[in-house]
This record gives sequence, structure tokens and C-alpha cells, in this order.
Amino acid sequence: MFEDKISSDSLRKAVRGTMFAAKIHLFDAIGSTNSEATEAAQAGAPEGSIFLAERQLQGRGRGGNSWHSEPGAIYMSVVLRPTLPANDILVLALATGLAVSLAVEHVCGVAPDLRWPNDIMFGEKKLGGILCEMNADAARVRHAVVGIGLNVNQGEFPPERHQTATSLFTETGKKWPRIDLVAALLHALEAEYSPLQRSPADVIKTCIARFEKRSSYARGKRVKVADEYEGVTDGLDERGFLRVQTPTGPRLVIAGGVRPA
Repeated sequence: MFEDKISSDSLRKAVRGTMFAAKIHLFDAIGSTNSEATEAAQAGAPEGSIFLAERQLQGRGRGGNSWHSEPGAIYMSVVLRPTLPANDILVLALATGLAVSLAVEHVCGVAPDLRWPNDIMFGEKKLGGILCEMNADAARVRHAVVGIGLNVNQGEFPPERHQTATSLFTETGKKWPRIDLVAALLHALEAEYSPLQRSPADVIKTCIARFEKRSSYARGKRVKVADEYEGVTDGLDERGFLRVQTPTGPRLVIAGGVRPA
């Protein structure tokens, strides 16, 4: 029988030496890991605090969408205190997407696709998602909470999500130890985040270019933006926003859902 329980001790050992090792909070069930992490961050939780749940009861996605939370997935949020200006905070979502993609490839041998700005894809089905929320003023970012949801060992989905969602188990035919994925993800996230803290101006451009290479959606993809207009993607600008060429000229996507047209 496949056992996949994550314990604090085993995870602490797996991420020893990282900024996360001493700040692990595990839950059997929770409303939302992002909500819990946000409350903790506002109360002064240190950078690197992670909140990991077996199941979410009120999971949230980007734009206020709900996130269906069944056992067998990864539901995790991380408290960060970036030195990035608030205008550059989008790069955190892009860097997190890179970390997830690299971790899955390292553990499972398959590389997920990245759909700007926060979707983890396998083909045209959603494997996971990222939700970045921040508390900032005009001068600085007080804290950011990066939420990660990744479908790992689910074999079935509710009827309304059957055509749009997938899991690593569904795609590979194999169940995966989630602790290996969580550990790989946290190691990869630290590797992406630490350079951004040290020299953001030098790293942002590289991060954006690497995101483009791991995204079939970044260039040459016909998309619909927020159900308002259609066009063809034309890469990311210097801050990480998506360029779309439309019949009436170029558009820059600052916010709004992007889907295949």
C-alpha cells in the first residue's frame, strides 16, 4: 500500500540547511494556507515560514477563484519578505513557477508547462497554480505570501473539473512521494529567491527569459484575455507582463485571465 504521509521531522530533515527548515507548520485540514500564512506574516512570522496542509476547506486561487482541495495534493504557502519594489513583485510568481517546474522535472522526470502568470499546466489541463499576495506601501513590500497548489496523487476530479484538471499520477501512471516534491520545490524556490534578494536588477531579466523558455504560452500562442479580446502572445516585457499582438495593435496584459482562444 502506498503511504504518503508528510511529517514535520521528515520534512525538516529533507530541507535541512534551507531558510525553511526551522519554520514548518503542518495541518491535517485548514481553511486556506494562504490565509493562515497571511495572518502569521502580519503578526511577525519570520521569512521562510511555511504552512502545509493535507486538505484545504476554503482554498483560494487567483482572482478570487476557489481551489478544489482533495487529499493527495500539495497545498503550501510560504512567507517571504522581499526587498523588491512593489512594482516588480510579479517576478515572484514567475520565479515560483520556475521552481515548481524544475522540482517536478527533477523528481518525476516530466517538465510542466507554465502559463502566464501563475498556472502550472500539462498539455491543456491544469496541474497546479500559484497565488502571490502582498502587503505593501509606496516605499516597500512588508511581506509577501506565495501559495502553491500542485495536483500529485489524485486519480479523479469532480465532474466540473474533469476536462480541465490533471495530476502527476494521471499523467505518469505512478504515485509520487509528496515529501520528495515538497523538498525539491523548497530547495528550488530558495535557489530562485535568494538571488532576487541579493541583486534584483541583475536577476529579474534572466528570470523572465527562463520563464519564457519553459512556457509554450509566452510566444506565438493564440489566447483570449479576460474574455475581452483575442490575440497572439509576443513574450514578456522587462517587468514580466505579457505582450499580446491583437488585430488593433499590441496590448500589455497587466491582469486578467489568459486562456487559449
